[in-house]
Amino acid sequence: MGHQQDDRDALRRRCTEVANHLVDEFNAGRLSRRGFFQRGAVLGLSAPLMSGLVGGGLSLFPSAARAAGNPGGTIRVGLTVPTASIDPVAIADAGGLIIIQQLGDFLIYDGPDLILKPMLAESWKPNKDGSVWTFKLRQGVKFHSGKTLTADDVVATFDRLADPANSSNALSVFSGVLSKGNTKKVDDLTVEFHLDAPNGNFPYSVSTDNYNAIILPASFDGGYEKSFDGTGPFRMEKYTPKVGASFVRNPDYWGGAVLPDRLEFSFYADQQPQILALMGGQVDVLQQVVVQGGQAILSNPDIEINRIKAATHRQVHMRTDSANFKDKRVRQALALALDRQAIVKGLFRGMSDLGNDSPMAPVYPSTDRSVPQRQKDIAKAKQLLAEAGVPNGFEVTLTTEQYQEIPTYAVLIKNAAAEIGIKINLNVMDQGAYYGSATYGNSPWLDSELGITDYGHRGTPNVILSAPLVSNGSWNSAHFKNPAYDKLVADYVAAVDLDTQRKTAKQIETLLNDEVPVIFGYFYDFLIPQTKKVKGITGTALSQLFLQNASVV
Repeated sequence: MGHQQDDRDALRRRCTEVANHLVDEFNAGRLSRRGFFQRGAVLGLSAPLMSGLVGGGLSLFPSAARAAGNPGGTIRVGLTVPTASIDPVAIADAGGLIIIQQLGDFLIYDGPDLILKPMLAESWKPNKDGSVWTFKLRQGVKFHSGKTLTADDVVATFDRLADPANSSNALSVFSGVLSKGNTKKVDDLTVEFHLDAPNGNFPYSVSTDNYNAIILPASFDGGYEKSFDGTGPFRMEKYTPKVGASFVRNPDYWGGAVLPDRLEFSFYADQQPQILALMGGQVDVLQQVVVQGGQAILSNPDIEINRIKAATHRQVHMRTDSANFKDKRVRQALALALDRQAIVKGLFRGMSDLGNDSPMAPVYPSTDRSVPQRQKDIAKAKQLLAEAGVPNGFEVTLTTEQYQEIPTYAVLIKNAAAEIGIKINLNVMDQGAYYGSATYGNSPWLDSELGITDYGHRGTPNVILSAPLVSNGSWNSAHFKNPAYDKLVADYVAAVDLDTQRKTAKQIETLLNDEVPVIFGYFYDFLIPQTKKVKGITGTALSQLFLQNASVV
């Protein structure tokens, strides 16, 4: 025992002040083992070092874990139809992102445990204030075209994603974080990211968490469907828009032997035909299933459900610049009308966490759990409406999208609002029409007075704290402008140590719980169904499936 402690003391002497503070948090019981590994990995501490500091192990990136089963065979996947051309720079839908994820790799892997692990980057570390992050690349990685990966490819990839002229979907991650020209080559296998401001969670921004950030050749100039080039475990065999795609294994994959010979993807317009295909044996795994409409397979003994705790949620925005919702007491009243426990039970069979009207989901280590959970309180809601000068309520339209459980959620909100005298008219639109051009003045999502929007999982809350809620946020459908909030978010993003993040998170949670520009009612579990004859599939709550270790048994 004494030798183990001596070894740990020696390791601590090699660590930075921030890393040692993390160990102190763990030893004091303020941080779980999983939380320690999550935060340590962000700071670039290696798995062996973290295991030596606190004991215990850490699961590796899927390429290092071999699945039970024999090489060969075909894995068949059912997923939603990609809504646009396959373009890693602009892709924004679940159907498209899973295709590029088979073909390309990221610098870092962010799995279902939110613990970052090396992928194309072997290691990374911040400077003292988190304003510069240095990444070391894996040696000898080959693109499908035969080109060897170098720092030039990484620099070109992130300059492309951070360039506003390219209208990349990744700008939601990089705006105010990383500017074009600030990704620097140090040598052929070393890259520095010089950030616009200190950022303690930056590695998530270049991980699988940012699904646009697969590394492309420096020579890429658009038209991805002409080459489908990447460093990933599979190569494109055939792609037929609106129908499906097939892939073959990449024999030169840096991550070791790929088990399946082929992948076959079938595209479906909605969930029900996917469920029928899974139950009928036409596919082996679905990208995702939701509880609403998915009951048949959730209780099927022949289907396994991979349930992942996640930050996936819906945002109910209220325009803070509109006559009806300008007074925060009205927004508080509508939030108090919701029976969140009943909603979680009815919509998700309990497979969800309660939301407390901030993006700080329970899955995040930095979330402060001491902020009281908002509960249904009709009497208090009516009192607030009276104090706001609308004792008899008002009439308003709720605009939203036809997607998964959202229309049902809209009905539940309508019924809850009626209890306090607010009459809600529903306008449920096709998803494409709801998002429109995704710009202010041309999007029901961003322009509607009251709306519900789907938001996917993120490994860190940074993007959701910023894009929908800061004053100049590109997704600020609530039109919320609060300088105190903006400052808190800047402080949270800049914090490198977990203790500072938690203290700032508590202030953010308290402020948003009071202002309520957006109702965060729940964070639901991500469900991936598969037949029992396939093993070795790893999924994430970002609709990603890692299939290089999959096999038929």
